[in-house]
Amino acid sequence: MNVLTDPKVYLVGRSAIDTSAVQQFLSDEGTAWTTDTENGSELIAEMAGRVCYMSFGEKQGRRSNQDYLMNLIRMEHGSVLEHSVWNFIVTGVSRSFTHELIRHRAGFAYSQLSQRYVDESEADFVEPDVIAGDPDLHDIWLESVTRSHEAYRKLADGLSELIERDYPDMKRRDKRKRAREAARSVLPNATETKMFFSANARALRHFIEYRGAPDAEPEIRKVALKVLEIMKDESPSIFGDYELESLPGGGSSTATEHKKV
Repeated sequence: MNVLTDPKVYLVGRSAIDTSAVQQFLSDEGTAWTTDTENGSELIAEMAGRVCYMSFGEKQGRRSNQDYLMNLIRMEHGSVLEHSVWNFIVTGVSRSFTHELIRHRAGFAYSQLSQRYVDESEADFVEPDVIAGDPDLHDIWLESVTRSHEAYRKLADGLSELIERDYPDMKRRDKRKRAREAARSVLPNATETKMFFSANARALRHFIEYRGAPDAEPEIRKVALKVLEIMKDESPSIFGDYELESLPGGGSSTATEHKKV
């Protein structure tokens, strides 16, 4: 059993643009389009905005992708940002965290590790920093999760024997699932989990703004800061307006003048 305090966030997928289809569209419309980025997600957002006004060719106006997208952000035309999507895997987080994360509904999609199918006999646990920083509180927390984990193991073994006895003809996979889904009832919210999630640019901005705020729950703020770090490098035209501010007790929070885009 490992005790974890630092989540990991992996950017594993992003939007891509079909250049041949774009060129066919521009040709059919008798126009052209030049831009200064090769970032598929930024290209998609810019093109979506330009289609609204058919601002291609001589009507193109702003030629910098960053200028164009930042103008949309300043004007709060956030719907255009919904077309650009990224995919992430987050690990080293608790089930308390995922209960918070899934409150972000619009613009997000989720796939989470299943405790019905995955054996948690070797599970890790995520300790809140405020507890980890105090030796006495840490001992209380560690004793509690250790007892819960041991109870899970005993229940899983006992349930496996019971189900094998009462349902000998059940498929092996279903026997394991039946035992684990009942045994998991004693596992705490601190149990480590893994999640694959996808989100569009507008939803990510909302997540970073609210979950990176000073009053956000500390664990989810850690993830929001890691997502922002990734996205400022991945798509500066969309996330470059965010800054980090120091918190009185240590750590950082997010800030931008362009809120609720």
